Amino acid sequence: MAFPEAFLDELIQKNDIVDVVSDYVHLTKKSGSNQFGLCPFHSEKTPSFSVSSDKQIYHCFGCGKGGGVINFIMEIENLTYPDAVQVLAKRAGLTVPDDRVPKETQSRRARLFELNTEAARFFYSELLSARGEAARNYIVRRGISKDMVKRFGLGAAPDSWDALYDAMLRRGFSQKELLEAGLVKASKRGGRGVYDTFRNRLMFPVIDVRGSVVGFSGRIIGDGEPKYLNSPDTPVFDKSRNLFALNIAKKSKSGMLILTEGNIDVVMLHQAGFDGAVASLGTSLTEAQVNLMSRYSKRVVLAYDSDDAGIKAAQRAIGLIEKTDLDVRVLRIPGAKDPDEFIQKNSPEAFQTLLDRSERQVEYRLASIKNRHSFDSDEGRIRYLADATQLLAGIPNAVEREIYAATVAEAAGVSADAVKNEVKKAYKKKFDADKKRREKTEHNAAMNLQPGDRAIRYDNVYSAAAEEGVLHLLLSDDGLLETLDRLNFGENEFTSPFLLKVYRVIVNRRTSGLDITPASVLAELDGAEASQLSRIIRRPQSLVNAEAAMSDYIEKIRSEKLKRTAREDPMALLLKYRDQPGCGGN
Repeated sequence: MAFPEAFLDELIQKNDIVDVVSDYVHLTKKSGSNQFGLCPFHSEKTPSFSVSSDKQIYHCFGCGKGGGVINFIMEIENLTYPDAVQVLAKRAGLTVPDDRVPKETQSRRARLFELNTEAARFFYSELLSARGEAARNYIVRRGISKDMVKRFGLGAAPDSWDALYDAMLRRGFSQKELLEAGLVKASKRGGRGVYDTFRNRLMFPVIDVRGSVVGFSGRIIGDGEPKYLNSPDTPVFDKSRNLFALNIAKKSKSGMLILTEGNIDVVMLHQAGFDGAVASLGTSLTEAQVNLMSRYSKRVVLAYDSDDAGIKAAQRAIGLIEKTDLDVRVLRIPGAKDPDEFIQKNSPEAFQTLLDRSERQVEYRLASIKNRHSFDSDEGRIRYLADATQLLAGIPNAVEREIYAATVAEAAGVSADAVKNEVKKAYKKKFDADKKRREKTEHNAAMNLQPGDRAIRYDNVYSAAAEEGVLHLLLSDDGLLETLDRLNFGENEFTSPFLLKVYRVIVNRRTSGLDITPASVLAELDGAEASQLSRIIRRPQSLVNAEAAMSDYIEKIRSEKLKRTAREDPMALLLKYRDQPGCGGN
């Protein structure tokens, strides 16, 4: 259902986009009325994410995402349009018009948050009850203190078919809500129909950075698989976009986040004083999680298990993190399989020494390459040099390339100059290949004009470019609508349904007597549409000769239409112009 336009205008006015974005992105670099930061939607090292205080829009010059404040909240929080409006209304202290939004839509997320909170209280109370004895014994065996139990809200899921289900029904929640929250599952055996998702497990509530319980992670008590079971994706939980304990770690004064593989490792590191520890939730590290970490720290230390699986996970994580400006280090844990075991065997002070000596990702990867090859033969050393050279060729800093080249040369027992020359050649080859790909893209005009999303691709990119120009001018000066009236320009001249939609929004706002601003128009578009329009708005455009520019755009649109008509029906075009002077008419 549509929200009243006047309400949306007030919502946008009271949620300044710079203030809203600053809650998620560290905006530092400033250029005029625009502020820049690292894009939260893709990994990058150089800030290309721009926020305009004048236009109240955002746009990333790297991934192309953009829009207004509502689009931003939808994208960053993975929310539907009504839910994003609800979030911003709450932030601004506004009441969403009840007659426009179904009660179910208004309360759905709030009910799931409330249900998760009640479930967390249930699990905590179960831990203290007779049914929680096995979980309490496990906590004692692992050496987890009472303070950590309280800090993380640990609990116990009883070894029962439907204990949580019955408890939540008594507290007023429905079976449908329990299924939607992933707390129960539908039975395939018939009968009652559902059973508890988590049974006989030590429970870890997953709390997002705003302090809401969004899901759960449960570790099996005793033998059984899977060892860890996480909530499925729900309307309030996406494990690929959350990190366990980040709600606590974001406040750390250590200047780093320590990324581990398991929840127990996180708890034990916090207990030992390392309050920057976090963990992914049963999945490999994702780009969204990397971007999430970059909001709260400039350094990430990988403290994965020392087995083969941990080494592979670290290599993959490095590949994701190095695409950002995060300083990624890798921890080698001697004599133990994970951080918890090392601290138990040694001490927190010994672990701090490991952190201080953690390797930069290039050093770690060079060591991994070295371990893969035997130096007993020339062939082994040659393969090592080939792999190491390719790794060093990917380092953008020339000084770093030279320093590491000398290290590689020493390890292989060859001259430093020989390795440096090979790295230079490999770097130049890679640079030339990247440049060739970039130039090919830049010279493909049609590709550059096309929107990234196929749902709004242009049939005629040349006419669409002029149509974009018309909209750009209108959103810069809505008084130019009078110029369109004078030139008899109308809806039927648009070739792009998407651009026509934007035009209609502008005209409708004019008819309704409402202000026409980029932010107000963007509020009526979905994600892909908003990104494309923000790209159009961000283009530099002089208004000195705006009317002349508008006329040129319209002439181009009509010229393309004539070309299309000539291709489709050349006889119709001939008849249209046969009586014009100079065309051979009587």
